[in-house]
Amino acid sequence: MCSQIIGQAGESAVINLLQKDGFAILEQNYKKFFGEIDIVAQKDNIIAFVEVKTRTRTTTSMFEIVTPAKQRKIIMTAQAYIAENNKINMTYRFDVALVQIQNKIISNITHIPNAFCQRENI
Repeated sequence: MCSQIIGQAGESAVINLLQKDGFAILEQNYKKFFGEIDIVAQKDNIIAFVEVKTRTRTTTSMFEIVTPAKQRKIIMTAQAYIAENNKINMTYRFDVALVQIQNKIISNITHIPNAFCQRENI
């Protein structure tokens, strides 16, 4: 499987998981020149900015994939989304979804709500 197909399969699986949990999907692959957010979802007054990481091999710890530099890009992109869509009075969180594929089948999804947060120095 090529990496684009693997990534799309992972994002689709996470979208299904979020929708089952009552989230509405507002955006998929929201892009700005400085970053991208895989999924923007809303449930009640919560907006979740979700980074999806899909892998077929586990050579690296899946928890080390979203680096501080990647977090900064996601946060900047989220700030642009909030401003553009007038979502000022909401509660925000940054989630990570880790998707494992084995033999072309999704074997595991780990959704981590509030995986990281915006800090003053980011």
